[in-house]
Amino acid sequence: MRYLAFALLLLAPMLSSAAIQKADEVVVYKSKSLMQLKRNGRVLKSYKVVFGENPRGHKVMQGDERTPEGRYTLDWKNPKSRFYRSIHISYPNAQDKARARRLGVNPGGDIMIHGIKPQWKGMESYLTKMNWTDGCIAVTNREMDEIWAMVDTPTPISIYP
Repeated sequence: MRYLAFALLLLAPMLSSAAIQKADEVVVYKSKSLMQLKRNGRVLKSYKVVFGENPRGHKVMQGDERTPEGRYTLDWKNPKSRFYRSIHISYPNAQDKARARRLGVNPGGDIMIHGIKPQWKGMESYLTKMNWTDGCIAVTNREMDEIWAMVDTPTPISIYP
């Protein structure tokens, strides 16, 4: 029995990393404040998310506090984000840039999935009840740890109204 316990102890790191299922797609439903991590069309994990202070509609320009809508890519991770960890969304794409050019505005950028600033830790339950970002998608720091482990880059992300 002691040898079995010892063997399981040695295997634990391999078993825990093998147990983490990687998402091959992320889907966000803004109207439901919902983000789903999926693999082969099956939902692995769902999260309540918050957005910018002006969440309705597609992001058009810097400062509009909207989250983009459409199909993008989660293309890089920032472990030293000013918020707790962040994963970059590939906004603006060519269509977004063309629209902004036609309107004579800056499309903005730096749209991320991220956690909460470490100095705001005591405010997590409050911040999950309101849209407070400048257009990013925010989750709790514990949730960001899960997302970080389950989402590699590049991964497609679809953001629906």
